Amino acid sequence: MGFCGTANTVKVARASLHLWEEPCISGTNGSGTVFFSGCNLRCCYCQNEKISHHLFGKEITVKELADIFIKLQENKAHNINLVTPSHYLLQIAKALDLVKDKLQIPVVYNCGGYEKVSSLKYAKNYVDVYLTDIKYYDNSLAEKYSNAKDYFEIAISALDEMLTQKPKPVKDQNGLLKSGVIVRHMVLPGHKDDSINLLRFLKQRYGTGKFILSIMSQYTPYKELPFKELNRKITSLEYNRVIDEALDLGFADSYMQDKKSAKKIYTPPFDLTGI
Repeated sequence: MGFCGTANTVKVARASLHLWEEPCISGTNGSGTVFFSGCNLRCCYCQNEKISHHLFGKEITVKELADIFIKLQENKAHNINLVTPSHYLLQIAKALDLVKDKLQIPVVYNCGGYEKVSSLKYAKNYVDVYLTDIKYYDNSLAEKYSNAKDYFEIAISALDEMLTQKPKPVKDQNGLLKSGVIVRHMVLPGHKDDSINLLRFLKQRYGTGKFILSIMSQYTPYKELPFKELNRKITSLEYNRVIDEALDLGFADSYMQDKKSAKKIYTPPFDLTGI
């Protein structure tokens, strides 16, 4: 067992069409989302705590995982969306090898940003789209909330590698992302300044055209946390200040989540659907 909480088997909590990702991922039919159990972070506010912390899920074989990919494609998924795949990369690669002659839709690597560059280099021949979080600019927040005191440096090194592999977003005629990188950032209550500092860093380091920025307002406290500042949703004033900064920096071609998205209904039920 590693820090992720899993062994060398594959454990999955849900596999289904998912309509609540960015529009260029979900499209009209939905993203073929596979939620893996376990995680390489310990974010205290994780909305998927049931699977990330408590490891709810079902153990399946590599062949069964490959069959899930094909079933999602048959159900008209726009892509295969691997949610928290980091600690299963070797098994996922084997599953993708089994269906490489059948799978015709992009593969999305949907992660928390805390990635080894060596793993991403290994993933290069399997992944079409990287959907990564950059959660914090200030490592003291990363240590406090996610138990990762080196988060920022690790996440930026990972993003550098992702952009080396996928240097520019490429969409099809329907606006669906075929290749590229999406950088997600969720604004946390009481920490708009950290969000603003992060946006300024991203602009200075990468400009505004190499990746799609996705700013999220959906933070929803699911239980009483030991950090009182996190026991509320973000305010419109906080969120709008971050959005204004993004627009001022030139991130016009971005996704900026509606403030009304801070609802528990956007967390899917982890009930072994599709497994």
